[in-house]
Amino acid sequence: MDILKTATDWAKAEVFSTAFFIVFGFAFVLASIGFWQLGKTDMAKAYIIPTLVAGTMLLTIGFGLFFTNISRISSFAADYNADASAFVEAEIVRVDKAINEYKTIVFKAIPIIIAVCALLIIFMNSPVWRASMITTIAMLVVILLIDGTARDRIEAYKAELISLEMPLNK
Repeated sequence: MDILKTATDWAKAEVFSTAFFIVFGFAFVLASIGFWQLGKTDMAKAYIIPTLVAGTMLLTIGFGLFFTNISRISSFAADYNADASAFVEAEIVRVDKAINEYKTIVFKAIPIIIAVCALLIIFMNSPVWRASMITTIAMLVVILLIDGTARDRIEAYKAELISLEMPLNK
């Protein structure tokens, strides 16, 4: 049952982590509303749409991951009880795929996109373009912060799965 507890604890930690996507998403939406209601300059008004889009995207990511991990928690027991070794193998395969996605998307693509946006800020004089690039950078930094801890958590989870898998194979 240690494997089931480990998997459930990991998924619960992921549910907690996804709440931060939701919190930041609401913060971006509230910022958009604030710019809409209080923005007097062209630059302030330029932030209305980009912060609303970024907030909506973060909320979508947050709620999507939240419900995915909630359903995963409820299916862990049934999958584990059906075949414990197959459950562990499937989890290791899923975890490996997620770790590779973190390496490619979160820690390579996102920093490149941030750098490109930072360069575009220099060359774009339009308030809408600057606001869009700054908002994109802010949203991607939020994703890096949250997914950086998620990657460490999933690597620790994989190590526990591997160490707990050994007794199942004997």
